[in-house]
Amino acid sequence: MQFFKTARPYIIAGPCSAETREQVLDVAAALAGMNVQLMRAGVWKPRTRPGSFEGNGKAALEWLQEAKQQFNIPVTIEVADPAHIELALQYGIDVLWIGARTVVNPFQVQRLADALRGVNIPVMVKNPVNPDVNLWQGAIERFAQVGITNVAAVHRGFSGYTAAAGYRNQPNWPVPIELKRRMPELSIFCDPSHITGNREKIAEVAQKALDMHFDGLMIETHPQPDAAWSDAAQQVTPVQLNHILHGLIVRDEHTHDMSGLEQLEYLRQLMDSMDAEIVDLLARRMELSAQIGAVKKDCNMTVYQPVRWREIVDTRGSRAGQQGLTPEFVVELYEKIHHESIRIQLALMAAAPETPTTATGPAIDQ
Repeated sequence: MQFFKTARPYIIAGPCSAETREQVLDVAAALAGMNVQLMRAGVWKPRTRPGSFEGNGKAALEWLQEAKQQFNIPVTIEVADPAHIELALQYGIDVLWIGARTVVNPFQVQRLADALRGVNIPVMVKNPVNPDVNLWQGAIERFAQVGITNVAAVHRGFSGYTAAAGYRNQPNWPVPIELKRRMPELSIFCDPSHITGNREKIAEVAQKALDMHFDGLMIETHPQPDAAWSDAAQQVTPVQLNHILHGLIVRDEHTHDMSGLEQLEYLRQLMDSMDAEIVDLLARRMELSAQIGAVKKDCNMTVYQPVRWREIVDTRGSRAGQQGLTPEFVVELYEKIHHESIRIQLALMAAAPETPTTATGPAIDQ
């Protein structure tokens, strides 16, 4: 069985940073008595600004090695440099993870992958800080190409200029869902600690991730979170972690309830029929966009018409509200439709004009 398929949900927990030997051993002792498959701890911390605690390095590896031996719990750390990998292997680290800041740099990811060539250790790849599914997938593929057979993804949310909707990092759920569509056998874990930045919201996001068929969770856990040397607000105590885990509802992808299956199949057939109609309507709408573009070209008008676009946003958003839909959802959908209409009309504008012909032969030079 694959390393990351041994439990569902697969739980990874531990402190943001390995601060002291006592702290590491205290956490390991608590996790050993729970349904936790892997202990995490930051050994090297890539901080945003200099002067913050940046990890204990080699000393922390010694503590984790001791915790692993004493409590029989596998351990995982973040690595960002081939030298980190060398030390991690030396101290018997079981799993490596690649952080969000590292994943944005394919050159560095490739250096890490090359350092692991011939070493089949499990690797977890966090999403890049920006919502780029291709970059995330590419990093995963780099490790697979050097022979790593156990690779998992970790969704920790995406950075923005400001926090949005109460999140430290915007979850942007369609991105990990698209990654799973592309790589259906890939295990994907959710890191609600980094997404929320707030221990009070961890349980809510953790449940949402499981409801969307994520394979597990990574939750930062500290004996005294308020005294943590990094990311204090998003860490929970072992007692709080245990409470969160016991409160989770784990749902199945399939069901043996025949009545439910029949109802589900009926509703899906209705949805498939509606989707076909939607696609047909979109095609017809684009035909109209092309006709509108031809009129604009004949009249020497711009393709983009700000007043018209504002009218579309206002009227479609208002209608969405009347139908019980969120205006934001419909406006976002129409942004994509509008972009495609603009593309069609720009292509029409750039096309060479048709050459006039006579009824009996080719074009006549004017």
